[in-house]
Amino acid sequence: MTVNVRFEAGSLAAAVEAAAATATSERIAERIWAGDDTVFGPAGQPEVANRLGWLHAPEITSKLLPELQALAASSAERGDRVVLVLGMGGSSLAPEVLARAFSAASAGKGPELRVLDSTVPSAVLETLHGLVPETTLVIAASKSGGTVETRSQLELFWEQFGHVPEAFAVITDPGSALEALAKERGFRAVILADPNVGGRYSALTAFGMTPATVAGFPTDALLTAGAAAGATTKSNSAVDNPALHLGLLMGEASKAGRDKLTVIADPSLGGVELWLEQLVAESTGKQGKGVLPVAGEHGGPGARFGDDRIVLRLRDASSPAAALDELAHSLIAAGAPGATIEVDGPTGLGAMFFLTEFATAVAGWNLAINPFDQPNVQEAKDATNAVLGEGASTIELPGVTVREAAEEVLSGLETPGFAAVFAYVAPSPSIDQAAARLQAAIRDATGAAVTFGYGPRYLHSTGQLHKGGPAHGRFLLVVDDSAPDVAIPGSDYGFRTLAHAQALGDLRTLRAHGLKAALVTTGGSPAETLHELADHASRVAS
Repeated sequence: MTVNVRFEAGSLAAAVEAAAATATSERIAERIWAGDDTVFGPAGQPEVANRLGWLHAPEITSKLLPELQALAASSAERGDRVVLVLGMGGSSLAPEVLARAFSAASAGKGPELRVLDSTVPSAVLETLHGLVPETTLVIAASKSGGTVETRSQLELFWEQFGHVPEAFAVITDPGSALEALAKERGFRAVILADPNVGGRYSALTAFGMTPATVAGFPTDALLTAGAAAGATTKSNSAVDNPALHLGLLMGEASKAGRDKLTVIADPSLGGVELWLEQLVAESTGKQGKGVLPVAGEHGGPGARFGDDRIVLRLRDASSPAAALDELAHSLIAAGAPGATIEVDGPTGLGAMFFLTEFATAVAGWNLAINPFDQPNVQEAKDATNAVLGEGASTIELPGVTVREAAEEVLSGLETPGFAAVFAYVAPSPSIDQAAARLQAAIRDATGAAVTFGYGPRYLHSTGQLHKGGPAHGRFLLVVDDSAPDVAIPGSDYGFRTLAHAQALGDLRTLRAHGLKAALVTTGGSPAETLHELADHASRVAS
């Protein structure tokens, strides 16, 4: 596997060179590999020393492969046609990327890999439709074992599948409540992950590789690529360590006000930018600092990009997209510093995972923050629980009209501000297209960066940066309130109530941080609502 990394530091060249000299003198790469937690702050601080297991993930997971291959063999013998991952954040994003990247090439080599990371009733029902326990393996994946979305989904499928233990498996940390539940119910497999790896760094651990192995993807090649990339990160010199160089570029760019990481990835890489969003945003977005990944953008006539950008081009040399090359080149030509990671085919994702994990850790050092904790994520969970604790069987959402939302959130928006759109709707191509139009409409009218995320997925991804990062975000929440509720077995509320509580809880949390945020309900047509927002955004923001 060949990996090429190129840099265009531009106006940041001197700053990056100075940071590289400091990194060399302080032996940053060497100390990270040695497990020295003082790289990221005082000795003994929580979530550092016990969060560096990802450095050894390719080797550790390679030793786990026989167990994963045995599960794959049992799945083939049983005749499974679908392997469904129930998970959130780091437990679901890597499997989602790998499914997109490899499903076509691996057709017939294993069951179809699907992912459910939503509490929106229509998304839950769409996923459940047509699945039967005789030909489905449901894998509940949760590091903590207590993730409310995952546990709720698991209870629904357990009931709908008639309590058939052979149709279920779990991936979790040793000693979790999910491990105990799986053993009590006699699930087909209990895969225990390395507890010294945080969720967003877990792509090359059991969380990413178990579903991939069962689906027949080339996990051995992915792990080999990851290990080879890891070997390039041990040098203290940025000249010889591309991940160190990338991390310094990200950190210095953020300090210089270029804190929007425009990620431009070839489609053949499976939407790896979705995974990278969580890695970078949740790792760096704290203490008023941070790097905001911006994915899914397109150029073209009238496209406006502010001077707060840095470019990361993720390129597949075997099938590059010329239009994306042109977009990256145009942004760099306009003054944005940039970097390109080029691999030869989707198996290069193993290298991309490792290189960007190491780079993100280095960016954390450069920004003087701990890249392994997530101090503000709990706020959204607490806010959700507070809404649910109010005891209402249905939640009244404080929605405003599309026009009012656009005016409230977008008026006066300019760089270095950004807008984020969250859609509590079932994912679909029509939603993606409408969201892309809205994203471009706001950006081209204001020059500000715009992100889009499905709810509640973003709460486990970019949500940390929204509350803990630079306080110049504007937020639009779009909530589908038309779908009937779906009961959660053993719970006093259903999925509709849970999704609405998550949206309302996040709205309250954002406003409590002094940020502009508005909520719009869709009235049964989510894509149409997004298009209406795009129409109003062009007028309000211009």
